Formats: sequence, C-alpha cells, structure tokens
Amino acid sequence: MSTLSKEGPKEKGGSASAEARTAYKQDMHAWALEQIELLKAARFAEIDALNIAEEIQDVAEREYDKLESALAIILLHILKWDHQPERRSRSWQNSILEHRARVERQLRKFPSLKSRTGEAVEERYEDARRWCQIETYIPEVDFAFSCPYEWEEITARPFVYEDERAKK
Repeated sequence: MSTLSKEGPKEKGGSASAEARTAYKQDMHAWALEQIELLKAARFAEIDALNIAEEIQDVAEREYDKLESALAIILLHILKWDHQPERRSRSWQNSILEHRARVERQLRKFPSLKSRTGEAVEERYEDARRWCQIETYIPEVDFAFSCPYEWEEITARPFVYEDERAKK
C-alpha cells in the first residue's frame, strides 16, 4: 500500500516538501519508504534529495568506519604483541586474525575503500597507540609517532602464539 498521494510535485524545482522534511525528522522509517516509492516511480520532483544524499553519505561513512574500526583493533594487538612479548596470548592472535578477515571482507564488498586504506591506518594508529599505552602502562613516547607498519605487515604478517605451558 502506497503512502504517496496522486498529486503532482509538492514544490517546484525538485526540493522536498515541508511535509517530507517533517516526516524525515519524525519517522525516518516512514520517510525512507516514501522516498523509495518516489524514486521507483521516477517522481523525482517530489523526492527529498538533500536528506537522501545525507543518508547515502552516512552509509558510505559507516562502511569506512567499519574498515577503520577493524584496523584499530589489529594495530592495537600488533603493538601489544611487539611491545609485550611476554604477555602474548592466543586471544591477541585470534583478534588479529578476526579483524583481518573483517578488513578483507570490507575491501572485497567495497573496493573503493582500498584507496582510503593509508588514511584509515594513519587515523586509527593514533587511537591504537593511545589505547596500547593505557592498557600496557608503557609510556606513549615508546611507541612510534606514526604507524611503523606497512600494509602488507598489517594484513599478512604471521602471528603465532606459542603457549609456554604446552612446551613443558
């Protein structure tokens, strides 16, 4: 059942009506369904183009944020692995592997993100460095100011936990 009226454009020039802008603020779900119907019906003069564009931008940024988030966790655990070899754990190894898989999945699903990997690494290295300092009590000055790891190392360096108890 359509929520669209059979009337023509509510405003000239393809801008959203006041009604559409209010719907966007009050019930985004209903607004989204209406915008979908308008687009499918090619009733472009009635769409809420500004808010649609903002929502699409938010979707794109969420996908970039997922990439960044996974990279931050990888970088945190690599820093901990390198700076606290005596505390290495299977959970750090597993976390690196899991978040690498997330990065790979994001890049496979959204190939355009590949052009932003360097930016994402640099942005999230700062977070990883700060978190590592907090978690390990190692002074922040002991960590490189900018990311010391190349992409290949972040995504493919082997991390093998060897349980000392198992060796005995």
